[in-house]
Amino acid sequence: MSEAPKSANIFFRESLVTRAEREALLRHQAVTLWFTGLSGSGKSTLANAVEQALVRRRALAYVLDGDNIRLGLNANLGFSVEDRGENIRRVGEVSRLMNDAGVIVLTAFISPYRGDRARVRERLPEGRFLEIFVDCPLEICERRDVKGLYRKARAGAIADFTGISAPYGPPLAPELRVATAELPLEACVAQVLALLEARSVLPASA
Repeated sequence: MSEAPKSANIFFRESLVTRAEREALLRHQAVTLWFTGLSGSGKSTLANAVEQALVRRRALAYVLDGDNIRLGLNANLGFSVEDRGENIRRVGEVSRLMNDAGVIVLTAFISPYRGDRARVRERLPEGRFLEIFVDCPLEICERRDVKGLYRKARAGAIADFTGISAPYGPPLAPELRVATAELPLEACVAQVLALLEARSVLPASA
């Protein structure tokens, strides 16, 4: 996951403030919720709704959205296998830094390759990477086609489009599977919050 820096004269500097101290200040644990699924499955919608619910519970949370990241930090990356891998590597490193600051990070990325997701998991402390499979059948994602991407992919205007001309490897053992085609958004949010309570990331709701 992590590449060696090009310079040999770089050394990691430990903070004088520990993660535990930050978590005690915030009164919750810091984890990365990794929402993965096809385009149109509802990743961003769910991640943003969970973020809102967390903030309402006075938890410090932030969504790293796939499109937003590619508009800035990863604007120089395309959609080749190599660029997709680098896209996820960078997001994983940002998530790690934000977790160290005590933030609950929610990422909404297709992240189609199991290996890329596994490498992010390896970079985070044990139990701090929670993979959430936003499970929605391709035909329903394509029917939604909010951005018109499936139509363009079917017409050959977009190459390497996940689910059409590029593969998607669904999680084999995610911490949570959310069936967004079967449940209303509120129920999906409740499932994620229940997972966080079960993992003691959040205190149990009253």
